[in-house]
Amino acid sequence: MMEKPTGTQHSEVSMSRSYVVTGGGQGIGRAVVERLLNEAGTVVVIEFDQAALAWVNDHPAGSRVKAMVGDAADEKVTERAEDLAMDLGALTGWVNNAAVFRDASIHSAGAHTVLDLVALNLNPAVVGCATAIRRFLATGTLGAIVNLSSHQARQAVPGCTPYIIAKAAIEGLTRALAVEYGPHGIRVNAVAPGSVETERYEAFLGQQGPEAIARIEEEMRLLHPLGRVARAQEIADAIVYLLSDDASFINGATLPVDGGRSVLARDPEA
Repeated sequence: MMEKPTGTQHSEVSMSRSYVVTGGGQGIGRAVVERLLNEAGTVVVIEFDQAALAWVNDHPAGSRVKAMVGDAADEKVTERAEDLAMDLGALTGWVNNAAVFRDASIHSAGAHTVLDLVALNLNPAVVGCATAIRRFLATGTLGAIVNLSSHQARQAVPGCTPYIIAKAAIEGLTRALAVEYGPHGIRVNAVAPGSVETERYEAFLGQQGPEAIARIEEEMRLLHPLGRVARAQEIADAIVYLLSDDASFINGATLPVDGGRSVLARDPEA
């Protein structure tokens, strides 16, 4: 059932664990939601695009998954999602996955345009972390947060300046919060994927001709030592692990889940 942030409702809280996943309508976010549901958790999905949430209405998990249409950078939205998650169970995990992919070069777009684009990716992570940490502190929860970074935070790609800046800042945010709130039992980590086979990736390939597709797929094979791009489920596996008790002593880390791309460090422009 899709809900919009129009108020606060409370009901009896079960003992199951609940989570909030931003940008959870498709791609990596959707894969994370499915993995958490498979683990018997309950999930609130924040998604800006209502059309990307149609699958929630008839999901086999039923009432264990709730969808909220809204901007993950809006604290009213995140706080409403937080309340819904608490209605579903004990809120123990938060995943900041929401992202916007808009390229710009600083010489042509201008500094303020670049800063605005940086904010589109950085603000949701900061707001999500703030919302989750406040609730964890208030309830004494040993909660976990996972932020989505990117291989681009350490390997710059020409023309992607706003995205690169935002993802590097998210890794800094992860370390800062891990240090400040670790003493409260709150863990904050990040995952940095390489290229991932998502709806966006498939749509990009669909716009290319056969020769271009073959060239792109060969380049992806060369960029990743494992010889292919990641499946969204593989990124989700790492995220869910970092949320779990099995990762109870991992804090302030950025985990590359890129098939060795960042180790190989092959220049895509070469």
